[in-house]
Amino acid sequence: MSISPAQLRDLASRADALRAEARALYASLPAESPERAHLQAAHQATDWLQRAGEDLQRAAEDLARFRALQECGFPWGVCPEHGNTLSFMVNVTTCRVCGRTWDNDRRSQKCREPVTWKVTDPVGTETLMCNGHVLGARAATNGATFTRLDVAQQ
Repeated sequence: MSISPAQLRDLASRADALRAEARALYASLPAESPERAHLQAAHQATDWLQRAGEDLQRAAEDLARFRALQECGFPWGVCPEHGNTLSFMVNVTTCRVCGRTWDNDRRSQKCREPVTWKVTDPVGTETLMCNGHVLGARAATNGATFTRLDVAQQ
């Protein structure tokens, strides 16, 4: 199972909502209410909830940065926008669609594009891929699930 930054952000938001609800309950009691003393511990717990929400938000940001730095790692390169559309001639690799060039044989080098997709095949095997490799996977894989890793919002 893979945890996403979005899941961590959701937990952080739920912690913040619970904190706000607990504070509102405490604040709604009159100062002289005998119940107020019994709810003092709940009021103090709101500080822990605030810290937990902040920690979860920070964890989401850290995970997003980690994923953005992760490289695809497939043993062959692709055009990051068009996939397996490369041709190679005289030490220059060219995308046949957009004309972008690289000064090496990108086709025979390990892909170093950032991971942006999680692909889960029908038996549950997960593979992380860049935009270019996911184009080929969509065409070649039946029954797979493609999940965009929200790089900007992870």
